[in-house]
Amino acid sequence: MKITRVLAAKGKEIIKILPNQTIREAAARLAEHNIGALVVVEPDNKPVGIISERDIVRHLVDKADLLSQPVSSIMTKDLITGLPDDDLKIVAGTMTEKRIRHLPILENEQLVGIVSIGDLVKAQRDQYEGEVDTLQNQLLSNEA
Repeated sequence: MKITRVLAAKGKEIIKILPNQTIREAAARLAEHNIGALVVVEPDNKPVGIISERDIVRHLVDKADLLSQPVSSIMTKDLITGLPDDDLKIVAGTMTEKRIRHLPILENEQLVGIVSIGDLVKAQRDQYEGEVDTLQNQLLSNEA
């Protein structure tokens, strides 16, 4: 299964933020959409980083004025990305190995989606359920 199929199932909406917006705005957007991470993009939609709930919580301990700081002050800049044609199992392996929960998906250096580890688990589960149903139907038709 390819990542493009996962993106099609979850929809096209990508929640993102600009690097100069505040961490308070990022936290509000995360809460509003009930998501765990935002891709940080330039005005031309080019991804330059990612910021997660964990990033915010980890930095809250050290900085009393954190929420007024720009997103760029704590975002992860070394962005690990995927492609729509990437295989789901390989992407899941990369995310597990790199210990990341969200992976921006780029096509021609432009952001086209983001997948979470939960999206991948759901897609794999759905695929396995389909395979089980197929096998059960084959067994039942062979018995008849």
